[in-house]
Amino acid sequence: MSVLVFTLRAEPEQRLNLSTLVPHRLDKLTQREIESIAIETTKVVTKVGDMFRVRKGDPAQIRFAGGSRRFDRIAEAMTAGTILVEGDVGARAGRLMNSGTLTVSGSAGPWVGSGMEGGSIIVAGDVGEWLGGPLPGEMAGMRGGVVTVKGNAGREAGHRLRRGTIIIGKKAGPYAGRAMIAGTLIIAGGAGPLPGYLMRRGTIVLNEAPEQLSPTFADSGPVELVFARLLAESVKLQAPAAAKILNRPLRRLSGDLALEGKGEILLPV
Repeated sequence: MSVLVFTLRAEPEQRLNLSTLVPHRLDKLTQREIESIAIETTKVVTKVGDMFRVRKGDPAQIRFAGGSRRFDRIAEAMTAGTILVEGDVGARAGRLMNSGTLTVSGSAGPWVGSGMEGGSIIVAGDVGEWLGGPLPGEMAGMRGGVVTVKGNAGREAGHRLRRGTIIIGKKAGPYAGRAMIAGTLIIAGGAGPLPGYLMRRGTIVLNEAPEQLSPTFADSGPVELVFARLLAESVKLQAPAAAKILNRPLRRLSGDLALEGKGEILLPV
């Protein structure tokens, strides 16, 4: 069956909340009904048909022909299906996703995968701050699923990560994995200062020693980890650089000892 296509008419003059344009919300709607859906904005109320040319197809497969940094909350709370964005997206992409796949061919703003519980997000470019992190006032960030970023990530990637896997193909900003609760964060490039700051549990995998490491991490020496090889096998197609790190001999830094000290940072020997 053909793909449901939204072709951007022109660069939006205001931020657009696209959380309604997900497969389970569009199922069984006619093209005219889809075009009549109101889009929440920051200024003037608009409709889908005002911003996009719609080509009817199977809503389980959605393609946005043309992206924008003003596309906020795309794929929010998605429960199944696929969404492909040909270009950039804004804030909160894939927030609260439960299942399905979101693919962004460009870059994304802050809070990608915030509160995500399952599914897969793939971003070909860079992402902003708080990748997988909670919104202000929330206690935990990403709760499951896999996020793969092929470019760089901003500060505090994996903030309060509770479950799931985040893979960053290039560099991450300062405080990556800050206050992690559990889960896995892999950074194939380099990490900024103080990765794992105040982490309780979980695993951070780095390709090289960070610019600055908190003194409350203890070097536990070389380790043999079966899970590392299994994880390498599962990520090798989407993130070959990350798989290469996991297949190398590793040493463990335990911490953050300022808290429970049950987390770990893994580095090549």
